[in-house]
Amino acid sequence: MTESTRTMPPVGELLDQAARLRADADLMDDCARRLLATASALTGCAAAPEPSRPALRQQAAACGTAAQQLRTAAEALIAHARA
Repeated sequence: MTESTRTMPPVGELLDQAARLRADADLMDDCARRLLATASALTGCAAAPEPSRPALRQQAAACGTAAQQLRTAAEALIAHARA
């Protein structure tokens, strides 16, 4: 049986990936803000289906959760790179 050897990517690559994760988190936060703004704009709009606002708020919450997870992953990657 052979054992595969894994090498850690260079620290610079890990830090670059962490920066991309943070940028993606910022994009997810922006999506959440836009979804909440849309839900708010639909308040009182008779043409908007009733479930649309709760659905938009749910999607905004999911975006916020994803943003937090991306930031957590970025911090873990940074910690790993510095270890």
